[in-house]
Amino acid sequence: MASSEEQGETYEAEHVHSVYEEIASHFSSTRYKPWPIVERFLKDLQDGSIGVDVGCGNGKYLAVNPNVFIVGSDRSTNLIRIAKTHRPHSAIVADNLSLPHPLHTFDFAISIAVIHHLSTPARRIEAVDSILSLLKPNSSSTSEDGGRALIYVWALEQKDSRRGWDEGHVQDVMVPWVMKGKKEKAPRQKHKQAQDKTFLRYYHLYRKGELEHDIEEAGGVVLEAGYEKDNWWAIARR
Repeated sequence: MASSEEQGETYEAEHVHSVYEEIASHFSSTRYKPWPIVERFLKDLQDGSIGVDVGCGNGKYLAVNPNVFIVGSDRSTNLIRIAKTHRPHSAIVADNLSLPHPLHTFDFAISIAVIHHLSTPARRIEAVDSILSLLKPNSSSTSEDGGRALIYVWALEQKDSRRGWDEGHVQDVMVPWVMKGKKEKAPRQKHKQAQDKTFLRYYHLYRKGELEHDIEEAGGVVLEAGYEKDNWWAIARR
């Protein structure tokens, strides 16, 4: 019998990774505007800072601050092809739970709408731990010289959104992504509309306080946290 770890990896391969490979181009075309708090976090960094964007997607955050350098990573080969266009920044294919970066090295990290795709509590905490482990350590418990990570996840509490999720709703959901069929012209025929195709992506919707819990379970310290447009976010250090 497969372990829970193996089952989680297999489930995510089918319901997360393979989906993003299929929808990469369409997904990227809808992801171009930085979220305000992410933009603030990146622009407040000291010039010359070096960081990582774990789960960078199409790399829309890589060039927000031209005075820092970011190494982006994502499981999707097709999204990384797009992210690599944001030069001089770097982008590589890598898994959140098996990052190739040197530990305790980076000034900052961001993980924007990624960890909610991990399918078990243990794997989500491990994902947070892998991000925090990349940060430069603080020289003392009160020092501010260590690395900082900004993490975003989808919230359960979305009663004012079009999705309508809220407290009491199940937290593990399948979210559709619809790709509209393109019109095709067949010989001697009128334009024919191809059928739409719907893909289902796994999400764990975080309830209030759950992200902070996962950060603390991963050995991190929450410095700031809040809610923005259907997302919970937190800034943390090791």
